[in-house]
Amino acid sequence: MAEMKDAHIVEIPVDEEHHQKLSSALQTISAVQNHPLAEISQSSGHFLLLKLWQREEDISGRRISRKESRKDAVGREIFQLCCFFFVFHGLFLTILFASSSSVAGDRCQKWWIPSILSFCTSLVIVFLVQLKLCRYWKVDRQLQRNRAEGRALTRCIQELRMKGASFDLSKEPLMNGKRLKSSSVEIKWRPLTWCSNYRVTVFLFCFAGLVLPCCRFILCT
Repeated sequence: MAEMKDAHIVEIPVDEEHHQKLSSALQTISAVQNHPLAEISQSSGHFLLLKLWQREEDISGRRISRKESRKDAVGREIFQLCCFFFVFHGLFLTILFASSSSVAGDRCQKWWIPSILSFCTSLVIVFLVQLKLCRYWKVDRQLQRNRAEGRALTRCIQELRMKGASFDLSKEPLMNGKRLKSSSVEIKWRPLTWCSNYRVTVFLFCFAGLVLPCCRFILCT
């Protein structure tokens, strides 16, 4: 009994700052537990869906990168063909002018021979440019479609991360070329669109046609 009388109860004072820190820590733990990502980690269906979409997003990004590289490569090939086209005609007209000043006689009567040679070569180059342009715009359409699918997939991933377990598992991103309807309606006239996409081919063809009278002018004057 004497020992019990000698015992003292020690009270540890808890100041207000310590109480606020403890309360903040409890709130943080509660917020982490109620966070959508925590809910997703606890739901196997939502977790697998998130991993699947993240994998598809990574594959889509790599596919877009390959398409962009392919588009740039085709653009460089078109540029090289156009350079070859103009270099060929520059050399051709130079040689034709030099030969016309040194050769006399019936050179005017055979003006169609170099003209046909120039025109046939131009047609081959223009045809190759047209093929490259068709491939260029085909890759461009595929790239636009892949970008739209990637944006739709990214929106779904963000929505899943924000909603957590309340996200509808039956929802799917707009894939396979589907588009969201735009508020602004674009009116495209197909001939105008074709001329805009293949204006390089039109310009090269017109230039090749102008070379024909130039050949006769050089040889007959």
